[in-house]
Amino acid sequence: MIRFSVIIPLYNKAPYVRKTVESIVGQTFTNWELIVVDDCSTDGSVTVVEQIIDPRIRVVRLEENGGVGAARNRGVAESTVPYICFLDADDWWEPTFLEEMAGLIERHPDAGIYGTGYYIVKNGKKRVAPIGIDEGFIEGEINYCKVYAKTLCMPLTSISVCIPRRTFDEAGGFPLGITLGEDFMLWLRIALTHKTVLLSRPLANYNQDVDIEHRGTHHLHPPEKNMLWQLREYESLEKTHADYKQMIDNLRAYSLMNYLLERRYRNVARKELAKVDWNHQPVQTRRLYQQPIWILRLRQHLLKAGSNIKKLIIK
Repeated sequence: MIRFSVIIPLYNKAPYVRKTVESIVGQTFTNWELIVVDDCSTDGSVTVVEQIIDPRIRVVRLEENGGVGAARNRGVAESTVPYICFLDADDWWEPTFLEEMAGLIERHPDAGIYGTGYYIVKNGKKRVAPIGIDEGFIEGEINYCKVYAKTLCMPLTSISVCIPRRTFDEAGGFPLGITLGEDFMLWLRIALTHKTVLLSRPLANYNQDVDIEHRGTHHLHPPEKNMLWQLREYESLEKTHADYKQMIDNLRAYSLMNYLLERRYRNVARKELAKVDWNHQPVQTRRLYQQPIWILRLRQHLLKAGSNIKKLIIK
């Protein structure tokens, strides 16, 4: 019989976590346990969770803040069931998420990771998130690297996946010390050695209205905490795995512009960009990276100004 352990890493999400937990309690599939891992919240988040009375819910309190990856790993360590799902404390599921996931597992029992489509919630409105799959695709195995490379849309997210516990343990869990892309690194590690199965139907909700006052601000994670600089174990694949190479090069070209424009990170960004096979990048991307820094800075300022004007018009 399929049973799920749902892991929620919790840090200062008091205004949102009730809706998150209630979306699990209200699932049509009822054979689950919920482990909420409190990462030293200071805003009463745990009290909100404890007000929801259900014997399937338990709270684990960490003694020191370790970040989302460490919290998820601790939650899995506390679990004793065969299938692991994750949900962030400000997002929520549709009522049939676990029921649909159980059906997906029954139809594809040999996969190493499962995912569903999801909605993006912004300004109170829902839209189906692009996940890079072809029109007409409903369900089945996907080539994770190829799908991600095509559009850089995330086919798997931390709110819409399920991983067999055995596979999670084999992959070593979420890498620690990374603040950008720790989930991507785990999905990749699994997808390179196991089947990835996707159901396109959107069954989770990614809440972009959280901390709305900070939306649009740019925070550069130090290179040592960015997954792009932590993929050395896969460097040999760039010579033998065309889909992986294309995906990583696309990510480099998409992600490294801001590092290039930041003086303190410019040299490490150039070193990483030197790995890109530019012959397989779009002409406009190649031309962009050929421009001098001052033109790239001017472009960045114009884009930011245009974004601010758009926000004023919307208001």
